[in-house]
Order: sequence, then structure tokens, then C-alpha cells
Amino acid sequence: MGSNPIGAETIFMPHINEKIDYVVVAFITHNDKVLMVHHKELKLWLPVGGHIELDEDIEQALFREIEEEAGLAPSQIEILAEKPDITNKGPHIKFILPPAFIDLHKISEEHKHLGFVYFAKSKTDKVRLAENEHHEIKWFTEKELDEPKYAVLPVINFYAKEALIRGK
Repeated sequence: MGSNPIGAETIFMPHINEKIDYVVVAFITHNDKVLMVHHKELKLWLPVGGHIELDEDIEQALFREIEEEAGLAPSQIEILAEKPDITNKGPHIKFILPPAFIDLHKISEEHKHLGFVYFAKSKTDKVRLAENEHHEIKWFTEKELDEPKYAVLPVINFYAKEALIRGK
């Protein structure tokens, strides 16, 4: 597999679909810091997130990934998005929190991810490392995002700094 825009040569993630998978990520802030995890396989600092499973909607995947990868329960976070507050919407309608951004990124020559990017605020800085997936979990200051030793990819840096702005 060739190189891809996010900076990893080959990505070994379980894919649901042949050509495009849907993924969700959350840039979570707390006290002027943004939460990132160091991914074991990719060897990159990334936000918490992952694939949207076939039996869940985007919002369910968002909360599942945040809890699995950082140990934060839905009651401990505020997603920085709004959905309509309509009581008579009909019995078959569920409004979903909209993402702040949607991007399409190449994983390999044959595969892409459609990414739903969310921003959130945490009520706590107490998080749990998902040891099976990540080497480390860390709250980054804006200055640390630019430090060469962390090698935060430009697109991740952009989203992280935007989360810090929106999370104030």
C-alpha cells in the first residue's frame, strides 16, 4: 500500500466496507488542553475515535469511542453541537448531533475513510488509557501541539487548535 495523506505508510484497521468506511473522532478539551492518544499501530498522536459499526449511528459511535478510548462517560462530556429541540418530530425521527467538520482521507490506494469530526468539552481531566490500542494518552497545550518531538500531523494540529478555540 502506498503512502496516504495522514502520514502513515500502511494502516491495519479492520474495515467494514471495501472502498469507504465511516469513522468518527472527538477532539476533547479541558482547561485549555486537548486530549490526544498515541496510536500503537500508526505511531501517531490522534484524537479518540474509530469506525462507525454497522449497527450504530454516528452519535452512538461517538460516545462509544470516547468511553472505550478515554474512559469518559457521556455524562462527563459536552459535545459542542446542537440538534433541534422539537417534541413533535414524529415517532420515527432521531436527530443526531452534527459534526463540526467532515473530511475524506485516503487510507490506501483502494480505501478511504469518511471522517466525522466532533469537538467536545470534558468535565474532568481524569482519563483512562486504552492499553490495547494506544501507547499513551495526554492532554496537550496549544504550545505542545507545535513541538517537533510530538510530530502532530498538520491536519490533526488544525483540528486540535480549532477545538481549543471552540472549547473556551
